Amino acid sequence: MSVNVTMPKLGMTMKVGKVSKWYKNEGDAVEKGENLFEVETEKITNQIEASGIGTLFQIVVPAGETVPVGTIVAVIAEEGEQPERIEGIQAGEVVEMDANAAPSTSKEAETGPKEKKPILSTPSARRVAKELGVDLTLVPGSGPDGKVKEADVVKFHEEGPPAPKISPLAAEMAKQEGLNIEDITGTGENGKITRQDVENFLASGKTDAQDTPAQPKVIPFEGMRRAIADNMHASLQNAAQLTTFTEVDVTEMVRFKELIKAEYKKDDSVKISYNDIIVMATARALMKHPIMNSTLVGEEILCHGNVHLGIAVALPEGLIVPKLRNAEKKNLLQIAREVRVLAKKAREAGLVMEEVTNGTFTISNVSMLGMDGFTPVLNPPETGILGVGRVIEKPSVFNGEITIRHMMTLSLTFDHRIVDGAPAMTFLKDLARYLEQPMLIMA
Repeated sequence: MSVNVTMPKLGMTMKVGKVSKWYKNEGDAVEKGENLFEVETEKITNQIEASGIGTLFQIVVPAGETVPVGTIVAVIAEEGEQPERIEGIQAGEVVEMDANAAPSTSKEAETGPKEKKPILSTPSARRVAKELGVDLTLVPGSGPDGKVKEADVVKFHEEGPPAPKISPLAAEMAKQEGLNIEDITGTGENGKITRQDVENFLASGKTDAQDTPAQPKVIPFEGMRRAIADNMHASLQNAAQLTTFTEVDVTEMVRFKELIKAEYKKDDSVKISYNDIIVMATARALMKHPIMNSTLVGEEILCHGNVHLGIAVALPEGLIVPKLRNAEKKNLLQIAREVRVLAKKAREAGLVMEEVTNGTFTISNVSMLGMDGFTPVLNPPETGILGVGRVIEKPSVFNGEITIRHMMTLSLTFDHRIVDGAPAMTFLKDLARYLEQPMLIMA
């Protein structure tokens, strides 16, 4: 009996999922428990195992498509079974899975040789191929699902192999390198030349080029990089974004940090950064200005009673934003410890679904990169995002005199559909005041 494979529910708030990769093709044998496809949700990638045994009869949702939870994405059939093919989006059973328990990620390398696919061919094609000495693996099939027919074998025998098939990327690489694709052996399906085949050919030294240029580095536009691109493009397309800047005298914040450092100098577990102080100040300011701690959902603006702060963490493959839950209730030491735990989990790919979803505001700090300011892009559906620059000593007017002060640039991007300029700027002004006089945070 056939089994409908559905888009699983990987977290309480998950509504849709993106099929980023299929590990099997239609017609491939499937064993229960082996990886079947990959799902992307909020930058977390999960490998989904097959729930049945048999043959992957139909891939209903191709790679790259996003569908609601419970949608039928594939059909696994028993050997010899021919169930009715599914057309379009159809709802199926919602399967809840524990995404918090040791999730698999797309970073894990695929190892081991792939099983050789059986060649779809008619009995007469196999008979004629044997008589003519034709290798069926080289014959392109013209029948359903690429099945090789007798006429295909005869044509192959009389006309020889067709022109090499080649992927668009491999063709472009071969063109740039001045290669004759007929000299390259394809290892893809039906002898298709892939990017790897071109790279292997160049590495073999068989090219006649006198001065072979350095091979271009190919970075697949997929996974986290693609998710970030999609989110940022959608953010700029769907929101009226405006950014305002202010320069803040944070000399007292610097002294505050040094005071805490001296107080806990014998406790190695206490490490306070400027970012921790900014997180605490931002959480307090958001409680004072609830419209900035809001999200737009459909036709409603939800002003949240708790602050779930997103802290942007840069990774080699992209940016991820874990959430510090209920930041407004935490003291400075709690914030410092929890932010470090989240950052560590992010770098070790250990974050779970609930730690990267349902934020209410985001902070992106580029001070460690030596930047003074920038224009951050909203993390939808949030209303605001705070950009934090470096702390730098520079001349400033203080109490009527020019003196050296510690200065910092803050940039606030907000959705002008949800909040007007005046209340957004008032929020930034109050946040700046907290950083200028940190004791006001406690008031």
